[in-house]
Amino acid sequence: MKKILFKGCGTAIATPFNDNGVNLKEFERLLKFQLDNHADAIIVCGTTGESSTMSKEEKTQALQCAIETIHHKIPVIAGVGSNSTKQTIENVKLAESLGVDGLLIVTPYYNKCTQAGIVTHYQKIANATTLPIILYSVPSRTGVNIEPKTCLELSKLSNIVAIKEASGNLSQIAEIAHLCGDDLFIYSGNDDQILPVLSLGGIGVISVLSNVMPKYTHDMVSYFWNGDITKSTQMQLDSLPLIKALFSEVNPIPVKAALNMLDFDFGVPRLPLTPMTTEKEKNLKHELFTLLKK
Repeated sequence: MKKILFKGCGTAIATPFNDNGVNLKEFERLLKFQLDNHADAIIVCGTTGESSTMSKEEKTQALQCAIETIHHKIPVIAGVGSNSTKQTIENVKLAESLGVDGLLIVTPYYNKCTQAGIVTHYQKIANATTLPIILYSVPSRTGVNIEPKTCLELSKLSNIVAIKEASGNLSQIAEIAHLCGDDLFIYSGNDDQILPVLSLGGIGVISVLSNVMPKYTHDMVSYFWNGDITKSTQMQLDSLPLIKALFSEVNPIPVKAALNMLDFDFGVPRLPLTPMTTEKEKNLKHELFTLLKK
């Protein structure tokens, strides 16, 4: 069995920007909020962190801030994927030099490689580092799916330890669990499927919800493992309206609005993402404070 990077709730953390780049003061505030509320890992510079519009310098600043603030209390995992194998390896080397605990690597997007291309891409990356790697399959964004048999092939590499599965296809997730067992741990990549993925052998979630509800998301997973399936299930069901609101526009538009509602200064997303529409923001606020009261 491979070493588990983390179990439970990993927060795919949002990035606050100001006129100078990353608003490090607010970023540190959110990181401390995550620690105080039992997040089990922090994923920096992922989709929710708007890494695709961040410069190399900004990514370096965000990762350094996370590493210094977290100070080895929980793992810090860097999102380093790109649609270029060469660029991804360069990103890996940077993250490795900063002292991250692991890597989240999305499939190449736009160029839409074959399954053979996916295998070769990840093999090259895995051979360039000793850090543990979490594969990231999110076909709705990338146009590419990591198929179960491809997962099996990649699970043979010692430092490919897990997959963030955001296809939404529970049958596929079950097939990955069946084929790979403890050679490839599974994290839910969708907040509305935490319990279903745990029931199939998953070990946690890489979550958007936990930006604003870290303890709630952590507890949902913990109750499941502690045998209180009824409580865990109810928490999943109770959170669905908020989760739906958090994805009523493209992530991370709503979650940044929600963080502002909690008195963080996270501003608005970078273009081409735009601020949340008034009606959807009103609904988000209602669902956020409804769940916070439970």
